[in-house]
Amino acid sequence: MGQQSTRQAARRAALDAQAQRRRERAERDKRIEALAVDALTALEERKAAIADCERRAGLALQKLTDVEGLSARDVVTWCGEDLTYREVNRLLRLAIGQIPMGE
Repeated sequence: MGQQSTRQAARRAALDAQAQRRRERAERDKRIEALAVDALTALEERKAAIADCERRAGLALQKLTDVEGLSARDVVTWCGEDLTYREVNRLLRLAIGQIPMGE
């Protein structure tokens, strides 16, 4: 092989290797993008589920206070140690729309 042929073959091999690396990076970027979208979608779904659960809890607490006549402290006693007085008040305010969902 002459020097020019060798040079052309080396150039072609380098260009082919660069093209292959570009294809691999593009494929990896697509995978990363899809996984990032999956993660963000799941987080938004979680946020919506939490908001719905908090809304339902607030409505139940509102019935305990308004319909059954319990005080917030009584609600804490009935619901147990997982629910604090502060959380009862937050959920009640959420149920009556004094605070926006997600805060």
